[in-house]
Amino acid sequence: MKLHSRILASAVSVVLLASACNSTPDANSFIVSGEINVESGTIYLQGFRNKMFFVTDSAVIENGKFSFTGSLERSDLFGLTLDREETFSPYYIFLENSAITVKIDTESKRRRAEITGSATNDLFTAYQRADHRTFRIDSFIAANPASPVSAYILYRDYSYQLTREEIDTYVQRLDPSLQDLEYVQTLKELSVTLEKVAIGQPAPDFSSFTPEGEEITLSSRLGNGYVLIDFWASWCGPCRRDNPNIVRVYNDYHAKGFDVFSVSLDEKRDAWLKGIEDDHLTWTHVSDVLFWDSAPAKLYGVRGIPANFLVDKDGVIVAKNLHGEELEKAMAELLK
Repeated sequence: MKLHSRILASAVSVVLLASACNSTPDANSFIVSGEINVESGTIYLQGFRNKMFFVTDSAVIENGKFSFTGSLERSDLFGLTLDREETFSPYYIFLENSAITVKIDTESKRRRAEITGSATNDLFTAYQRADHRTFRIDSFIAANPASPVSAYILYRDYSYQLTREEIDTYVQRLDPSLQDLEYVQTLKELSVTLEKVAIGQPAPDFSSFTPEGEEITLSSRLGNGYVLIDFWASWCGPCRRDNPNIVRVYNDYHAKGFDVFSVSLDEKRDAWLKGIEDDHLTWTHVSDVLFWDSAPAKLYGVRGIPANFLVDKDGVIVAKNLHGEELEKAMAELLK
C-alpha cells in the first residue's frame, strides 16, 4: 500500500523490534532505529506537504526504543512526533533508503534529533547550522543541484521573499531529476501566481467565511477607498506584533477611506476568534480554517505571513507587504 508522501511503510511490531534494529536494509528500503527518553507510548512518522505534516505511520515505543521500515522513491522530508495532532514542530528528518539511527532528547530546547546514516539529512543539518546572515541560496543550489534539500530550502525558506524572476532562475538551476518534486511544482505554480498579483494587476476576487459563518466576497468590500487584504494567523508571532500597527492606521484613516479585509490561516476556529478579540481587530475577517491549505492564500501566492496587498477603489493592487511605519506612510500619502 502506498502511503502519503511517496512512502511505503508499516509500523514495526514489538516482536520484530530487536531484530529490526540489527538489520541492514537493501538498496530500496530504509530502517530507522530510534532511541528516545520516553519509556513507552507511540511515536508518529509524519509526511510533509505544503508546510504541514500529516501522519503516515506509527510505532510503539518500548523501553525507550522504536523502529520504522519502508521504501522511498527518493529522499524526502518527514517529521517524528509524540503527538498525533502535532503539525507545527516535529523532529525533522530527511529519510533515504539506508540504515538510519535517531536519538531524541525530549527535554532539549533545540528541538532537533541526533540523526546518522542519512547523507541527505547531514546536508540539511549543515544548512540548519549555517550562519544565515551570510548564507546564499544560489550558492547552495550550485553546490547541491540534485539534492531535495536544495529544493526544500528554496521552497520553504526563500520562496516568500523572492521575485518571480528569481524563483524561475533558481528552479532552472535545480537538477532535472528534481523537476517533478512537489516542492518544485509548487514553486512553478507560485511563479505564475506572482505575476497575476503583481502591483498594477486587478486583485483576484474570492469568497470565504466570516466568524459568523456568512460567506462573503472580497469584491463586496471594494469600491469605497483603499482596502488592505491582510493575511495573518493567531499562531503567527510577527503577525500579532504587527497587529497594533494596523489597528492604529485603521483608527486614524478608516473615516478617510481605509479599510482592512483580514484573511486568517488558522487551523483552529477558537484560536482565530480569540486572536481577533485579544488584538482588538474590529474590521472584516474571513477564513476557511485550513492552515496553509487556505484557498485565498494560494490564490495570492502567500507563502509566508504576515503578508498584505493594498487595493484601490478600482480593485487594483497598488502596494504589497506594507508593515509598521510603511503602512502609515502610504496611507498618509494616499489619503492626504
